Amino acid sequence: MESQVQPKLIIHGGAGSSLHGKGGLEAVRRSLHTVIEEVYSLLLCGATASEAVVHGCQMLEDNPRFNAGTGSVLQSDGQIRMSASLMDGALGRFSGVINISRVKNPIELAQFLQNSPDRVLSDFGSAELAREMQIPSYNALTDLRLQEWIQERQDNFKSAMAGVVAEPELVETSNAGRGTIGVVALDASGRLGAGTSTGGKGFERIGRVSDSAMPAGNYATSNAGVSCTGIGEDIIDECLAPRIVVRVTDGMSLKEAMQRSFAESHQNKRDLGAIALDCSGAIAWGKTSEILLAAYHDGEKIGDTLEWNDSELIGYC
Repeated sequence: MESQVQPKLIIHGGAGSSLHGKGGLEAVRRSLHTVIEEVYSLLLCGATASEAVVHGCQMLEDNPRFNAGTGSVLQSDGQIRMSASLMDGALGRFSGVINISRVKNPIELAQFLQNSPDRVLSDFGSAELAREMQIPSYNALTDLRLQEWIQERQDNFKSAMAGVVAEPELVETSNAGRGTIGVVALDASGRLGAGTSTGGKGFERIGRVSDSAMPAGNYATSNAGVSCTGIGEDIIDECLAPRIVVRVTDGMSLKEAMQRSFAESHQNKRDLGAIALDCSGAIAWGKTSEILLAAYHDGEKIGDTLEWNDSELIGYC
């Protein structure tokens, strides 16, 4: 049976202000394009949107370059606490884990919770779930993130957050990083899914909760799906992901919904970005930060936003 819909895919690896020059840019491009190629192949083979989202998030969590899973930033006490969520647009179902430690792929727990009566768990509940699932203990710490934390401790944690991308040539200690990963997919049956995962801001107060395990930062329905990145508090204040999705549901085009939402975010001086798909296959992205680390497959080719410094707040195809 032929597919009714041409699958579409968009992913992100965070937003910020620097990629440390062309070397960093090309390395990030290779990382993102590798994920796009593999996940899009799954969609062409009949994977559901949620399956594709989970696989893409796993690949990004496993790449120490990004702030999720392996390579997550350290909080103020030197511990890694990760959060992730998954939303199945066809089912209208959200699930997630908040501030979990010592697992390789937080998105796997979010996927398991899709079929649970209790679908969002905090740190202790997430740890207990990992034990029930017999997920082996895993240390997500990398040397680069440890050195970043040690340097910040010596500076009495003057930075508000850690670097968006960990690069061997230079570890960011400026306020340039907004680290999250996310995937939004449209499958061959026209179903949408969105997933988001993060290690947090880095250096934050113990117990701080990011937007990544909230609908504010990750939301999908049968009409549209959105994954956000940036400063979590700004995303929460804008309630960005559902704001965009509701506007599409109410009749705006995805382009119009993104334009209005990002104009509002810009006016409110927020620091954030987002990727989005709608059920027609439209692809869009937006940012108020300087760069957005995103890549997409439009059904014909792979593209990315790494050198997109347009004066417009959004892009689309």
